[in-house]
Parts: sequence; structure tokens; C-alpha cells
Amino acid sequence: MSITETQAHELIEQIWTKDIEPALFDYIRIPNVSENFDSKWREHGHMQRAVDLIHNWSAARPIAGLTVEVHELTDRTPLIVMEIPAFNGGSADDTVLLYGHLDKQPEMVGWREGLGPWTPVVENGRLYGRGSADDGYAAFASLAAIETAQACGMSHTRLIVLIEASEESGSPDLPAHLNALKDRIGTPSLVLCLDSGCLDDQRLWATTSLRGMVSCTLTVKILTEGVHSGEASGIVPSSFRIIRQLLDRVEDSATGKILLPEMHVEIPTDRVAEAAATATDFPTPVASHYPFVAGAKPMVDDPTEQLLAHTWHPTLSITGVAGIPDVSIAGNVLRPSTSLQLSFRLPPTCDPDAAVAALEKVLSADPPYCAEIVLDRLHGAPGWNSPPFAPWLDAALATASTEYFGHPTRAFGEGGTIPFMGMLAKMFPEAQFVVTGVLGPGSNAHGPNEFLDLVAARKITGCLARIMAEHAHRHP
Repeated sequence: MSITETQAHELIEQIWTKDIEPALFDYIRIPNVSENFDSKWREHGHMQRAVDLIHNWSAARPIAGLTVEVHELTDRTPLIVMEIPAFNGGSADDTVLLYGHLDKQPEMVGWREGLGPWTPVVENGRLYGRGSADDGYAAFASLAAIETAQACGMSHTRLIVLIEASEESGSPDLPAHLNALKDRIGTPSLVLCLDSGCLDDQRLWATTSLRGMVSCTLTVKILTEGVHSGEASGIVPSSFRIIRQLLDRVEDSATGKILLPEMHVEIPTDRVAEAAATATDFPTPVASHYPFVAGAKPMVDDPTEQLLAHTWHPTLSITGVAGIPDVSIAGNVLRPSTSLQLSFRLPPTCDPDAAVAALEKVLSADPPYCAEIVLDRLHGAPGWNSPPFAPWLDAALATASTEYFGHPTRAFGEGGTIPFMGMLAKMFPEAQFVVTGVLGPGSNAHGPNEFLDLVAARKITGCLARIMAEHAHRHP
């Protein structure tokens, strides 16, 4: 290891131990759930507290030329914008864009004893708490990587860091910010994102695709008030049965296959080959990462098909319900309505607008028993399919991963959604993308017991610094 590499490793360890971990503790304590889950986010002030924490921490870093500001738009969540001029010979006419978000998913039930969503706890090198890995560490790691690069004499081009506050709601506020800032952002040639996952902690994992998303609240109303189930059943149809009939229009309940053609795409041959190569070389099938109950099985057994199902097949999840009382207080009542929160994941290249239109049409047409059908918060978000890595970036990823993890990088398709990537791909079709992160097996973003692997986070910080330096010295 060279003197510069040793210095970088030591500085990253120092920044994480002394500065980042205490700040992340404070960040976890803030219940700044995304706007979809807190309609009064502005009045409650939690989002502003998180913005202030990250703004103030970032502004205090010893980074040459750093400016940090909060970009505000009426009726939108804020966006933190940081700008760093080119350093040590890097081009001022070229831009790297770094991205993360600070809003969080709701608490979720099931945290084990001693843990909680707003209680930071470190155990065995893992920092537990909501938002630790999704995506609170991103701003801190990005700034630490830049600080390390400068302190070690590495070069970088002009840098823009964007930390948004609506990603967990599908980034509804981001397009307006991007439009207002388009002249300042310029035309990035490289995008670095720390909001993705990995299949193990032994290498840097590059995400090559992300699913899109369609979500809505589907409500079926059949009565104006609840009635005695013995007196009315057989005459009044159950709102739950009606909603089941509607779901049968969009999903095969026996197989989970989505029935809307607008939500399917042809899988690119290179992604099929990538999944097959990863399944062959990576010994642990992706299904083994999930906490199945004893005896339960995944929907597909083949490791390659699991990776493709993870990214390229549309799915439906029911993520919320209303109108149904808890079983402990369920009386003999035929309920007036049932509401379900529907979350569709779309293949990366699927058109979310076409999917939204198809879903609205099929759920609204010919309602059974002329029931009242209501679709609220119907929203689509784009997926993303990475362009091929340029030779310089392919080499930079391998070098960075080997230096910090001891193994070359690997690539895979991620099942989650980062709407910003799809937006940027349309805005900057010539840009290169590095989408990565520490959401490995068991880290459980969105669920209980979410944790950040602190060792992996340090290593990814170093990889970012190395990739920015290689970008500054790349050859066309």
C-alpha cells in the first residue's frame, strides 16, 4: 500500500470515528419520516432538524471552496445543495454529481428488544436505527470522501452534492428543484449515488439497474356505514371480496404474475448474462437473505431467476390497509369499505406513465355491484438501466474495490427504486453512473432492525475518493 493509500485509510477512519458516527447518532434520533407518511412535516419540524444537522455538519468540513445551502421552493421539501470547485488540476468544466437523501421510512413494528427506530445502538460494528443505511450516511460519506481526496493530494473535477428530502415518497419534489437548478448543476459526466445495496460486504457492488414504481391507495365503498353481518350478508356484498375481484384484474393470485402488459418489458440480453454470471460466481442465492419462517420457500428456486425476478419482473405488494379493525376488537359487522395501499415495482425500462394509465383504467372500469371505487395518490416513478461502463470507469471500480475490500467489484440489478437515477438518465444521457451502497443482507431498510455496517461504510467512502480521482485523470 502506498503512502497516499495509507494516509487515505487512516483519515477515513479518523473522520468516521470522530465526526460521522456522533452525527449519525443525532440524525437517527430525528423522526423525519418522508412527506407521504407525515402530511404535517413542516409543522412538526423534524425534517428541518435533519436538514439543519446535515447542513451544519457539512458546512464545517475543511474542504477547499465548499459552499453549502438549502434550496427552498414553495410547498416542497427542501434540498441541500453543495458545490466544490475543481481541485489539484481537475477540470473546472467537468462535473461529478453526488446524490443521497435524508428523509426516512416510517418506524415499522418488530424491532427487537433493546433497539428502536429512533434509538441509535452500535452492536458488532453495526449502527442500528431508522435511516442509518437508507440513506443518512450518504451525505457524511460523500463529504468525507471529498475531504480525504483533497487532504491526500488527489485531484477531482467540479463537484455538486444534492441531498433531497422526498425520496422515500417517490421524489415528487425533486423535478421542480432540478429544473430550478439546471444551470447551476450543468452537465455531469459522472453521477455517484450511495442509496443502493450489495450482495455481500466483501467487495464494491455496482448497481446496474433499478426498478420503477407505481403506488396508489385503492378504496372500495359499498355502504355508508357498517351493518350487522348476520342480517346483511348474502344481500350486501363484502367490500373485501370486491377489492379481491379488482386485484384479480391486475395479478394472478396463484403465481404473483402481473397481468397488465404495460408493466412488462423484454429483458435485455446483457442483463440476463449478468444475472447468470453473478449467480454462478456468487455462492449465496439472494433468497437466502430474507427472514422466511421455518419451512417457507421463495417464489422461484433458480439463483439466476431469483436475480432477474429481483429486478426485471413486475410485482405487487400490499403495504397498508384501512377499514379493517384489529382482530381483538372485530365485531360481527359487515364493514362499509376497505382500502389497500398498492405498491407495484416495475422493470427498469418500463414506462411508468403508461403503467399508471393502464392501472387506473383496469381498476376503474365496470366496478362489481356498482360499488364506489376510489384511487388516491396514484403516482409513478421511473426505473433505470445503467449505460455500459466506460473503460476508465470499469478499471476505476476494480481498483477501488480491490484497494479497500480486497476483491474486484461485481455488478447486479437492485430491486428498489431511486427515481432520481431515472430522471438524471433522461437529462444526461451521456453520463456515467456509479450506484452503490451498504444495504447488504439483513440490513433491512424500510423494516425493523435497520442497520449500517460501519466497516463497509468506511470502505465505500474510500472507494468514492478513488473513483473521483480516477475520473479527474480519465482519458476519453
